[in-house]
Parts: sequence; C-alpha cells; structure tokens
Amino acid sequence: MEPVARVEQELRKYKHPLLDFSAREENGRLELVIDLKNKPPDIHTYYLEIHPRDFENKQFPWTLQRMIFDGLHDYFVEMFVYTPQSLDNPDAPV
Repeated sequence: MEPVARVEQELRKYKHPLLDFSAREENGRLELVIDLKNKPPDIHTYYLEIHPRDFENKQFPWTLQRMIFDGLHDYFVEMFVYTPQSLDNPDAPV
C-alpha cells in the first residue's frame, strides 16, 4: 500500500466536528495535513512531516495518534493573533 493511502486509511478512524485530516506527498515528503472545516480566510493549514522511521514502525497507528494530538496543540497555539509576549499586541502594557 502506498504511504499516502496507508495514512489516509488510518485517518478514517478519526472524525472531528471542526477539523479535517488528510495526508499528502510534497517534495518527496509524507505529510499529515490538519485543516479547519469552514476555515476563515486568514487561518492557515497545518502540515506535519511524517518521518520514514515513524511510518515504517509497527506501532505507526499509535505514533500517528500522538502526532495528531501534538499537531493539534501546535496548530491551535499558532492561531493566536496576540499573546502577552507579542511585541505588536495593542493591549500589552507599555
């Protein structure tokens, strides 16, 4: 089975009301794709490389789950427009 098809097969085990999951091959790399359904125009798509050592491991389904959960954390954190540490935060104290 091709790598993208194998990842897509695993991803069919996940259903989320706000997110879509898919896989793609980009420049010879296998990537997990996380995207919002009904996404606003200023929100990006999250891409996470799946390394060959992870894909080839017999525990790949568990590794993929960990990657999804870690990727969700990173994706949502990246959506912050401002944080207290943002230099361009208009509400930050001077």
